[in-house]
Amino acid sequence: MTTIQVLGTGCPKCRKLAENAQAAVKAAGLACEVVKVTNLNEIMKFGVMLTPALAIDGQVKVVGRVPTPDEIRKMLT
Repeated sequence: MTTIQVLGTGCPKCRKLAENAQAAVKAAGLACEVVKVTNLNEIMKFGVMLTPALAIDGQVKVVGRVPTPDEIRKMLT
């Protein structure tokens, strides 16, 4: 199962990224787990210094912006 990690402290942009990730998973019809990573130490382990960020299976894909559900879906397929 693919794991999508939403890296952020819970700001509005972080929440929007989590919503977009859920929408992308639903649109793609894939079995994915969306996990919110809010602990700053855990976020920094990804090498991310600007949030929100999106990682797929531990690999950072987007930093500092909120991709659309369609962009996320394309990353998953």
